[in-house]
Amino acid sequence: MGKSISLCIWLLALLSIFVQADEHTHVYSDNEETILWMNTVGPYSNRQETYSYFSLPFCKGNKESIGHYHETLGEALLGVELEHSGIDIRFKVNTPKEEICRRVMSNDDYEAMSFAIQHDYSYQMYLDDLPLWTLVGEVDPADHNAVLLYTHKKFEIGYNGEQVVDVNITVDNKVTLKPNMEVIYTYEVIWKPSGIQFENRFDKYLDPTFFQHRIHWFSIFNSFMMVIFLVGLVWMILLRTLNKDYARYHKDDVESDDNDIGEDYGWKQVHGDVFRPPSYPLLFSSIIGTGYHLLSVVFVMIALAIVAEFYTQRGSLMSATIFVYALCAPFNGYFGGGMYSRLSGKRWIKQMVVGSLLFPVMIGTVALTINWISIYYHASRAIPFTTMLAILAICSFVVLPLNFLGTILGRNLKGQADIPCRINVVPRPIPDKKWFLEPWFIVIVSGFLPFGSIFIEMYFIFTSFWAYKIYYVYGFMFLVTLILMVVTACVTIVSTYFLLNAEDYRWRWCSFLSGGSVSVYVYLYSIYYFLFKTKMYGLFQTVFYFGYMGLFSIALGVLCGTVGYISTASFIHKIYSRIKLD
Repeated sequence: MGKSISLCIWLLALLSIFVQADEHTHVYSDNEETILWMNTVGPYSNRQETYSYFSLPFCKGNKESIGHYHETLGEALLGVELEHSGIDIRFKVNTPKEEICRRVMSNDDYEAMSFAIQHDYSYQMYLDDLPLWTLVGEVDPADHNAVLLYTHKKFEIGYNGEQVVDVNITVDNKVTLKPNMEVIYTYEVIWKPSGIQFENRFDKYLDPTFFQHRIHWFSIFNSFMMVIFLVGLVWMILLRTLNKDYARYHKDDVESDDNDIGEDYGWKQVHGDVFRPPSYPLLFSSIIGTGYHLLSVVFVMIALAIVAEFYTQRGSLMSATIFVYALCAPFNGYFGGGMYSRLSGKRWIKQMVVGSLLFPVMIGTVALTINWISIYYHASRAIPFTTMLAILAICSFVVLPLNFLGTILGRNLKGQADIPCRINVVPRPIPDKKWFLEPWFIVIVSGFLPFGSIFIEMYFIFTSFWAYKIYYVYGFMFLVTLILMVVTACVTIVSTYFLLNAEDYRWRWCSFLSGGSVSVYVYLYSIYYFLFKTKMYGLFQTVFYFGYMGLFSIALGVLCGTVGYISTASFIHKIYSRIKLD
């Protein structure tokens, strides 16, 4: 009996460890500790350049510190560096003005703090997963060579029942900073009842004024009118122009049967070469497979973002993207491997490896380059070695095997070529043509209309990533993405029709590059945004911005290029299967 009672007591004690209230359950009892985490500090002009909060000469309170570890890959990759503030905050317990700590500013401390204030550094904190931002200090308006440090933090915390639903901070007590002076940091806490529901506590961080639905609907309406025009143009080509071509070609076929003369012209002239494999088939198949992979990731992530509120949890969007990218790897192998087999490729294992690692290697190259600069600047954006190993393990033990499985399925289910025309043994020479029908010109021009359909949304996305805005209008993103796909498909089909009419059968790379050329316009827009919409400066911010904007543009280019190729391939297969060739 005694042993049974002891066992029950131990079980209850063990369960109490797991059910105790904290920032993970978001349920507190009166007088329970509410942890304030200090995250990072960095220039307000670029929230991506961040450093550890205690890299500046702040100091911790007397409260016993609690260690924090990266709970997700997203936190580690986004440079989250939570450290315990040492400030004692108790649930529903008001705290009058109290001292946190004291620190004597050495010459080095003074220089570091003065630099941070002059460059508008701000720092971020978390209380019950609710973020807080505030400036370190300000330049003295009476003497621009002097800086004022905020030494007092006033926390106003709203609660609803047993949960924290609102947090605000006010900084005050400006102290003129001087070398070798003693700085006293203080704080106070005021608890207030609030009518905010727990599930709505993040609404205050959203900015409906910035993300005006009227602007989004106006942009979508303009893009939709462009879609109607382009779809009408493609429909006219399919119904009118092609029908005239078919009638003319069939008439020529009858005359050639009677007189044994007759000559093909226009797009029919290249029927013996139009299905010829492209140059660098292994690379081409790998890129198209990567495009299918990214397409699946984009649509899955948009759907998840509409359903789930990723902005309520640190790094959740990044973690979910990595998880979805890994699980969608079979799409890469299925479509890339199947295409390589249809192009009579023999080195399918090499193609599978290239397709699997093509995009991760690009990301890794840029990330490692930026990582070296982050390490040099001692920035929190430096990726931990353990996180690198985790990403490498995901690529090696998840992405590669799933891609291999998709490649096997693709080679067996989609590996047989199904073309309506025989391929000539000897390639037909490509005739000279006017400059505006050259592939390079078609590629450059083709990206303009797709960019025109998304550039307004690009501004909102850029501002969300590079400034202090939370992007939450994923329904509009879904509509804009669909419009982008339709516009890209229509533009690429029209461009390819002009190219084939000029008796140039190099449509595969041309269709991909025509669809992908929107990335060039996006990157040019990012340059404009950097120069006129941001206040970024210095090597770290410049390399970080243009490095990751380059990755974003490449990913968008591969995605849109794949859409352009898919639509063009369907169009070409359709028109050449309807003509009499023998």
